[in-house]
Amino acid sequence: MPTLLLVRHGRSTANTAGVLAGWTPGVELDDTGREQAAGLVGRLSGLPLAHAVTSPLERCRQTVAPLLAARPELGEAAVDERLGECKYGDWTGRPLHELAKEPLWRTVQDHASAAAFPGGESLRDLSHRTVEAVREWDAKVAASHGEDALWLACTHGDVIKAVVADALGLHLDQFQRISVEPCSVTAIRYTPHRPFLLRLGDTGGLGGLAPKQEPAQVPGGDAVVGGTS
Repeated sequence: MPTLLLVRHGRSTANTAGVLAGWTPGVELDDTGREQAAGLVGRLSGLPLAHAVTSPLERCRQTVAPLLAARPELGEAAVDERLGECKYGDWTGRPLHELAKEPLWRTVQDHASAAAFPGGESLRDLSHRTVEAVREWDAKVAASHGEDALWLACTHGDVIKAVVADALGLHLDQFQRISVEPCSVTAIRYTPHRPFLLRLGDTGGLGGLAPKQEPAQVPGGDAVVGGTS
């Protein structure tokens, strides 16, 4: 039962400008984003990371760069296009305040499973490809590094929201109820029976995610009745 740490990239120049970046080339971290990426190293200190995967987009690669430099044992992060941002098509690069006036905006907000971006992909497609990617990588990490391994994937806000919605058994129409800040960490542990959401959008310390040494109180994959100790 490996634990997945989903890291949203640090604040980008597109975030600062209020535009929808999507797959726009050349979108990088701004000064705050670079500070957030540097701070991630300390936040993850003490956690025995076994593997790292990243979206191919520059803002994600820049976010994991300080961590990889501090953890040479990780080598280079694997790049998976399935963890890339939603393909927003004709919406890409446009100011958010303009997009909020489009009829499709309300569909994206209230009925995400019906939202398809002109010239791009649907949010259903986004959900399918990203959930498939993280579950496939989780199985690979378990096979290569053991059931207690921790691994990291650096990706994007809508990607993380879609993966969390799947983990919680939520309909995609409810994924806009989930919020993840830049450079926040969301932790999910997949088990044969159900996923467990351990952290959501955490911007603080993460030491509690280290594998526990004491014997498990209940069989693996079962919830602790009454709550964990």
